[in-house]
Amino acid sequence: MKLVNVGFGNLVSSDRIVAIVGPESAPIRRMIQEARKQAMLIDATYGRKTRAVLITDSDHIILSALEPKTLGYRAFDKDPIAEAEEYNEK
Repeated sequence: MKLVNVGFGNLVSSDRIVAIVGPESAPIRRMIQEARKQAMLIDATYGRKTRAVLITDSDHIILSALEPKTLGYRAFDKDPIAEAEEYNEK
């Protein structure tokens, strides 16, 4: 089990992360509101602007002040964007 720092010393198990997305789209904003209503939202931003939303396999939503790309590097120890580009080229 690998723990990922999602900002300000908060750690999340990388095995539980399903997706790391930006908070800009309307569907993601609705997911955040629903998670807040159901007490499934974890705000790890410490009052800063939300830059990434982590979705877990237990339907918890975690807000982070770090960029999704940074969290991807931390979670998977490699560049997920370059890896996706390599996959698309095959």
